[in-house]
Parts: sequence; structure tokens; C-alpha cells
Amino acid sequence: MRKIIVGLTGASGSIYGYRLLEALSKTDTETHVIVSKWAQVTLEHETNYKLKDLQKLADYFYGPSDMGAPVSSGSFETESMVIAPCSARSMAAIANGFGEHLVHRAADVILKERRKLILAVRETPFSEIHLENMLKLARMGVSILPPIPAFYNHPETIDDLIDHFVGRILDQLGVEAKFIKRWDGKLGK
Repeated sequence: MRKIIVGLTGASGSIYGYRLLEALSKTDTETHVIVSKWAQVTLEHETNYKLKDLQKLADYFYGPSDMGAPVSSGSFETESMVIAPCSARSMAAIANGFGEHLVHRAADVILKERRKLILAVRETPFSEIHLENMLKLARMGVSILPPIPAFYNHPETIDDLIDHFVGRILDQLGVEAKFIKRWDGKLGK
């Protein structure tokens, strides 16, 4: 069974993290979930979900100040980590090794252990600082996945846009995403 850490930070787009956990809960993946203080506020502001709904999807759940959690140590074996959404602040903290809370510390561990880290950076427009942090992290092997919608699949609802992006995250994790419509090379409807 694969072990994946899922972090949510305070950027807009908490639905991405929630839907990712829904999708992972239907696989043979053990999820270790960390939600920052502002991620909880954002989740409850942007959606009809509460923190307890997110906790139900997680195999293991940690608070942002739980610096003694297993995911804070490199000796705890995990395959990868996704932060969705990832705020520009969290991206900067990770890029510069500043572990303010457990999401940042867990990402730092993933980097030092040379495991897969995926950041769904939710910010627009990007400043030079954001771009420099992205480049710095990309050079370390981090996958930068801003939640940019695709339209070749003719989405009909916001849920279609969300699910397609979650499918792209799952692709990066090597987890099958049967629910997304993939490009087939055919133009037109």
C-alpha cells in the first residue's frame, strides 16, 4: 500500500485537496493529511464542507502544530506529498527551508529524502518572487502544478474542471484516474 501525504494550505481552491482525498480514498492508498489553520478557514468559507468532513476521508490526520507527527521525520516512509492548494507563502517557506508548521516541515522532509513533491500553487498573477521560488523548487525535482483548467475535454460544470485537475495530480502520483477525459487527438465535439 502506498503512503501519500496530502497538505492543504490557506490559498483559494481547498476543493482540490478535498476532491483529491475523495479520489485517493477509493484506491489502495494510505493518506496522511495535514491542514493548516487558514486552510480550514478557507475550506469552510469556499465549500459546504467542514474540517470533520476532510478528517473522515483521511487515514491519518494531523494538526498544523503537531511537529512530532510521524510525517515530520524522514524515517517515516512515504512515497510522495501533494499540497493542494499550495499558497505562495507556503511555497516560499518550502523553497527556503522555513518550516513554520507541519505542512512545511513534511514538505522539507520529502525534499531531503528525495521523494516526490507536488505543489498545486494557487496564485495569480505570479510575481518574480513566485516564479523564482517555482524555478528553485523545480530544479530540486518538485512538480509545480497550478490548477489551470483544460477545455479540450469540453467541461460542462465546475465539477468537471475540478475533477480534471485532480486527475492530473493523480497522474503525477501514478494513481489511475479513470474519471478524466483524456486528449484523444480528435478535434471537434
